[in-house]
Amino acid sequence: MNLILATGFLVSRCEGSRVTLADYLPIGMMLVFGIGFATVIMWLSWRIAPNNPTPEKLAPYECGIVPLQEPVQRFPVKFYIVAMLFVIFDVELVFLFAWAVRFESFGWAGIGAMGIFVILLLETLVYVWKRGALDWNVARRGRNRRIVVDSLEDAA
Repeated sequence: MNLILATGFLVSRCEGSRVTLADYLPIGMMLVFGIGFATVIMWLSWRIAPNNPTPEKLAPYECGIVPLQEPVQRFPVKFYIVAMLFVIFDVELVFLFAWAVRFESFGWAGIGAMGIFVILLLETLVYVWKRGALDWNVARRGRNRRIVVDSLEDAA
């Protein structure tokens, strides 16, 4: 006996019954419908939207305040790289908390999987560290040191 919602999705099946390809038809239809709808809407907006930029539309505008001058200093790219790394490692930490809540039910397979996950996480951290993404002191980087040493040898 099958329980079916009004949308046609299969909710549960009795023990022992086989799942056929026809059971996945509503999911496939919804996927095709969703992709088709998004494609048509994006194409329509591209075709019927006016494209007449004016200097006022192209001017920077933020928080209702029109800037009167350029900013005194720009944020270095290093700031954004560290921010992205923080978000990535923070999200991975959330996975560790979720795993810790269900730790006992996973058994040794769960411990092994999380061990692999942590090893890959540490490998990524070591790679980022070796590449210098976490080094804020630009003068201490290896490539800059080589340039300075090479220029001193050329001057001598």
